[in-house]
Amino acid sequence: MNKLDALKTMTTVVADTGDFEAIRRFTPQDATTNPSLLLNAAQQAQYTDLVEDAIDFGQRMGSSTEARIDAAMDKLAVNFGQRIADTVPGYVSTEADAGLSFDTEGTIRKANRLLELYTQAGVDTSRILIKIAATWEGIQAARQLERDGIKCNLTLLFGFNQAVACAEAGVFLISPFVGRILDWYKASTGMDYTAADDPGVLSVQRIYRYYKTHGYPTIVMGASFRNTGEIEALAGCDRLTISPALLAQLANDERELPRALDPDQVSDEKRISLPEANFRWQLNEDAMATEKLAEGIRKFHADYLALRHLLQARAH
Repeated sequence: MNKLDALKTMTTVVADTGDFEAIRRFTPQDATTNPSLLLNAAQQAQYTDLVEDAIDFGQRMGSSTEARIDAAMDKLAVNFGQRIADTVPGYVSTEADAGLSFDTEGTIRKANRLLELYTQAGVDTSRILIKIAATWEGIQAARQLERDGIKCNLTLLFGFNQAVACAEAGVFLISPFVGRILDWYKASTGMDYTAADDPGVLSVQRIYRYYKTHGYPTIVMGASFRNTGEIEALAGCDRLTISPALLAQLANDERELPRALDPDQVSDEKRISLPEANFRWQLNEDAMATEKLAEGIRKFHADYLALRHLLQARAH
């Protein structure tokens, strides 16, 4: 048994890609996308049909250039999501515009619009997770969406306080970004880290044990890995979303993979609740989480705008 097969016996493996061929090759349970992945996929010749269909949809639905591109962007996200849903048996995560990260009502409207398009495409919306940045406003949007029966994946999660607030809001799933946490600490300290002392790995281990100890049903899905050592140190986590390159490395490694995380492991941290002021203060006090959250929102929004420009150029 290779390490990928072994990992699948204890963790739900999720493909972190918009590449359907990679999804078919590694047979993950779920798949996630984001604006960066969609931007890359939309520029590949094999996905031209999805792009053209989205543009055609926008031309029919929009009354202005801006409205046409808005409609095309939503349809493109759903087109990729629909194709992925045909490829994996489980959940598909579709990201709301990162530009709405501080707009609770705007995020709720976007989520409902995306699900409306999925319904029109014949996709079972119970399989769709709406990805939202784990800002205070994003978490409150997710709280309302979850109450409405819409499952959410809270992304760009770097700090423990974000994880606590998500659990308190009843979020279905969180995506703590392991590799980006490591990036910040390496740049900040100039040190190298092993999987045993990797700050991103330690963060996810802490969140996982806190959730299990206090009975939170929120799923922990480690994301943004830099190497297979990080993945192996989180074997047993609820879910892990992994790039095709790292999936291939795991599939080619025949060595044993021991379980690292188990639901029976306990945390000695007491259960806490975070009202808005406490959440914002704790986030402010965590320089890594503050900087990486802001950087992640900017990067995703920049790629979202680049994708808009691509669609607009092709529409003419």
